[in-house]
Amino acid sequence: QVQLVESGGGLVQAGGSLRLSCAASGRTFSSYTMGWFRQAPGKEREFVAHISWSGGSTSYADSVKGRFTISRDNRKNTVYLQMNSLKPEDTAVYFCAAKNTGSTSYLNRLNYNYWGQGTQVTVSS
Repeated sequence: QVQLVESGGGLVQAGGSLRLSCAASGRTFSSYTMGWFRQAPGKEREFVAHISWSGGSTSYADSVKGRFTISRDNRKNTVYLQMNSLKPEDTAVYFCAAKNTGSTSYLNRLNYNYWGQGTQVTVSS
């Protein structure tokens, strides 16, 4: 029911900022919890941030707290990830994902139903 397309990735120097966008198709976008995950070469895809269907609840991985901000605009069917103070270790492919609202953990990528193709973020030293 939901198709996701990420954009906004690119090359940035350490300390810089990027704003990722995830555009969703379908009229049920507002019914989904949204998350951002990332995957670096040779590593498992890991949780980055989550936002509830209403936008009233957010959470972040410890590694990005204070630096990243997730937000959503249901009228535009878009979720964002503002990334500030980027570090080389933030280099990864970033994926947005949609999860049906429910009791399953938003921390677990296996609980997400739909995924975008990812956008590359590269942070140079």
